[in-house]
Amino acid sequence: MSEVVNRLAIARLAATAANPSAVVARTPRALGERGFLILSWLAPLVLLLAWEGFARLGTLSPQVLPAPSKVLATAWSLIQEGRLLSDLGSSLLRAVAGFAIGGVVGFILGTLVGFSRLAEALLDRSVQMVRAVPFLAALPLVIVWFGVDEGGKVFLVSLGVMFPIYINTVLGIRQIDPKLIELGRVTGLSNWILIRRIILPGALPSILAGVRYALAVAWLALVIAETIATNSGIGSLAMDAREFLRTDVIVLTIVIYAGIGVVSDAIARALERRLLAWHPNYARRSA
Repeated sequence: MSEVVNRLAIARLAATAANPSAVVARTPRALGERGFLILSWLAPLVLLLAWEGFARLGTLSPQVLPAPSKVLATAWSLIQEGRLLSDLGSSLLRAVAGFAIGGVVGFILGTLVGFSRLAEALLDRSVQMVRAVPFLAALPLVIVWFGVDEGGKVFLVSLGVMFPIYINTVLGIRQIDPKLIELGRVTGLSNWILIRRIILPGALPSILAGVRYALAVAWLALVIAETIATNSGIGSLAMDAREFLRTDVIVLTIVIYAGIGVVSDAIARALERRLLAWHPNYARRSA
């Protein structure tokens, strides 16, 4: 009997080695998508409860770190005053406008440099030099160029968004397997069809990774941009709170930025699942 069991085990191991993907496909997910989603929120929830508990026990001073319940009450008060939603809308408009402009410019430049050595020689070094300039160092010049109008804020966001998308677009295009390109040429595909059906789809995972990173940079740039003299926006709300030592409002703005970051990343992940449904790695995640 034991000999038969051993033979079955050996046969199963051999089948696994021959076709491991089939075994992975047959292995059920113990938690499921909903379980993984709940698990991902477990640590933030525990941290939030611990924060509330320490604040109520007096371990955390309200002037240093107010309780989450206090921050929530402050948010409701600002909503009733009509300021919080107005400031949030102003910040979202600036972020969306800057992301759209910077994303388009970064994608166009990245595509040119990725396809052309001449474009790389003409553009890449200048782009890398500008990328090395910190936002705070560029802020005085932006004020001289645009004043304190909306243009300067959108420009800073666009500048921050452009570089991640540019770099990842170049990287994605250059990582395409040359054999696939050669196969497309052999089969008689025109340059446009070759780009549309082989090169850009192959570069899409890297481009979307750049989009996810650019979303985070957009909010970082926006925080700096809204330190320019302005009367609206989440950054302006935080600056006013600093002047009056309103720690609860400052923490509220940080929580809002964190929440927007989570939502932005979720949108980027959904975009990945939709546009990369053909990719085996992403198809396996969404299955």
